[in-house]
Amino acid sequence: MDERRFKKRNLFLLLYIVFALLPIYWMVNMSFRTNQEILSSFSLFPAHPTWDNYATIFTDPSWYSGYINSLIYVAINTVISLTVALPAAYAFSRYSFLGDKHVFFWLLTNRMTPPAVFLLPFFQLYSTVGLMDTHIAVAMAHLLFNVPLAVWILEGFMSGIPREIDETAYIDGYSFPAFFIKVFLPLIKAGVGVTAFFCFMFSWVELLLARTLTSVNAKPIVATMTRTVSASGMDWATLAAAGVLTIVPGAIVIWFVRHYIAKGFAMGRV
Repeated sequence: MDERRFKKRNLFLLLYIVFALLPIYWMVNMSFRTNQEILSSFSLFPAHPTWDNYATIFTDPSWYSGYINSLIYVAINTVISLTVALPAAYAFSRYSFLGDKHVFFWLLTNRMTPPAVFLLPFFQLYSTVGLMDTHIAVAMAHLLFNVPLAVWILEGFMSGIPREIDETAYIDGYSFPAFFIKVFLPLIKAGVGVTAFFCFMFSWVELLLARTLTSVNAKPIVATMTRTVSASGMDWATLAAAGVLTIVPGAIVIWFVRHYIAKGFAMGRV
């Protein structure tokens, strides 16, 4: 009975892996083919593999600058989100104040709101103050969604740390900044890693705000990928190569925080 159940689990896991990896494999397959081959025939492997699609991306400024712009505002957003969320999450975790639960719930409602709701206010505000088409504009817009998520995740990790550790550190003569950086942060490094991962991924894949608030100087790769239609039709091959390259930064981030993500599922609010 146990052996039969084990085989069913393995079969289900195998089917799930195939189902999850099939779109990625097909995108990689298309990235090594020409548009003519993609539209004319169906095959599991490229008949005549080519690197021309990747060469186009790495040599065309309109393509590779999109990756650079995306990495810039995503990095800015992730750093600011963590910097703001860490003290806020500590306050929610350690102190009780008037309206704390209501404020916490209000933060989460911002995360639940579709980005389209805030698109017009951001557009008018940035147009007035001259922040349109800048990296900081997109990074600050994404803060509205990433900071509540970061506070929620970090608060779960911090609440799992006994308060006696704070009191012991104060008795030992630690100031609050020294305690927070040297003692407290190492205890919740798994939570910080998980939070950084989710902030990075939301900002990296978000399209509506990033596309609307930029035009040339800070245009992200997601906006560039939506403009591959020409008079000759859709450039499927180049679009597939660009899609493969957009997976790389996320895969690298997952590799570095893979252990923290596993701990997050076991300990925190992930």
